[in-house]
Amino acid sequence: MIKSTLFCHAATLPSASYMLKTEVHILQGGEMSIHYFLTGSLGQLFIPTPKPPAATDYLWEHTCFEAFFAVMGEKRYHEFNFSPSGQWAAFAFSDTRQRVQWTTEQAPVITVNRTPESMLLKARIPAVALPPNTAGKSLQLGLSGVLETQDGHRSYWALHHPAPHPDFHDRTGFTLTLNQP
Repeated sequence: MIKSTLFCHAATLPSASYMLKTEVHILQGGEMSIHYFLTGSLGQLFIPTPKPPAATDYLWEHTCFEAFFAVMGEKRYHEFNFSPSGQWAAFAFSDTRQRVQWTTEQAPVITVNRTPESMLLKARIPAVALPPNTAGKSLQLGLSGVLETQDGHRSYWALHHPAPHPDFHDRTGFTLTLNQP
């Protein structure tokens, strides 16, 4: 298990105080589980209501969590968006923001536990949804989140913000390294 803290980009600070932590778990068969633990004044956030799990675009326009997986030394990467609604998105890229046609064979599984002051979102990603042909290679992960307040302000959270403006696709922000067996 790898624990991390996500930091808000200085250009998008929210009016309330929040803490966003993550855990990455490597599971049997190459699956991964990422836990996003958010604490703070959740009543001030716009949190999407539960919906049937489905692939959905534009989740980042509201409160959601994201994970980027890249093979070290290669330009390709995969992006996943996980909404508290239970909806998800998965994308493949050949290079920075160069999206390629791809559909995951298996959907991620999302569970959410929420109280007035905390939310735990767990996203289980099947091995077939991760970048292929990674045996013996290192994966670089970029973990991030978007928090939207009730008034529409969005703050952007990540392990590392390398640019003056939030950009989760910037590979220098993929700061976690996992060695694949």
